[in-house]
Amino acid sequence: MTDLVIRPLVAGEENLFDSLPDPLPQLRQIGYADGIAGGGYRPENTWVALRAGRVVGRAAWALPPGAVGAPWLERFDLDAEPEVGAALLRAAHEAFGGPGLYHAAMPAHWRRRPEVLAVMRAPMAAARLAGLVERGERVRCSWTGTPLPATPGRYGLRPAADLAEINALVARIAEPDVLTGAETALAVAGVDLATDPLAWLGGPADDWRIAVDDGEPVGLVGTAGDACYPLLAYLGVLDEAVRPELVAEAVRMLAAGGAREVIADVDAHRVAVVAELERTGFRQLRCRVIFGPVAAAPSDPVGAPGPVAVADRQV
Repeated sequence: MTDLVIRPLVAGEENLFDSLPDPLPQLRQIGYADGIAGGGYRPENTWVALRAGRVVGRAAWALPPGAVGAPWLERFDLDAEPEVGAALLRAAHEAFGGPGLYHAAMPAHWRRRPEVLAVMRAPMAAARLAGLVERGERVRCSWTGTPLPATPGRYGLRPAADLAEINALVARIAEPDVLTGAETALAVAGVDLATDPLAWLGGPADDWRIAVDDGEPVGLVGTAGDACYPLLAYLGVLDEAVRPELVAEAVRMLAAGGAREVIADVDAHRVAVVAELERTGFRQLRCRVIFGPVAAAPSDPVGAPGPVAVADRQV
């Protein structure tokens, strides 16, 4: 690698970053120039590996303006061996004061797609060589107008009485099913969406629905219609049987407000939740495998799903 040059970009070199063809054009993501314009991408947080003047590796860390967290690696592409990518990451990590999170974004069902595996094999291997380990996987799903399935109507559904009722029910839900934008909330504002969703989502209590069984709350769903996309933002249940009705109700609420697409993020290991979203008409858009430093505690948040490079309310 004696002819390899690794360095950060300087202002005005956006075209250099884009000179490497996009290896996954089917993946919906923020363009680099748009990220620069929005302030989430910055030249000093963008590194390239050049061989004979040609970009063979590029890495862009994202951090929205005003965010309280550290930059995370949002774009990482290689047209070279993994060792080149590892050298690029190590150089950037040294400049940043240590390694951070890397979100390896790829189209949905990537394990069954040889063409995607061929693209991602090198950057993921490079991340491991640079000392990062896999810490989780998130799936982004999208509903785009599919007719909603009939639900049994076993549970009553009503608006939350007030914000205090929402907070009281959130405190009883140990592991929410859906947290869309959770890591963005943490990176931008230091908010844990699982335990304090109202601190990030805002909005009136009417944006939330509570499911009740014989008068007892058994589930809660919160929506956000004015973020970068209409979101099924929070879903938590105390009775798993209520999940179908809450998912459908959230989509109905957003569609009634004019939404033509609804986004939901879920951990890939929550197989039953992913299946329920798909039964409701959601389809998987993309996956993100999250890599983090070896020394990071297992309970640490796993990352920030994009695209957050343009504005701090994006997810």
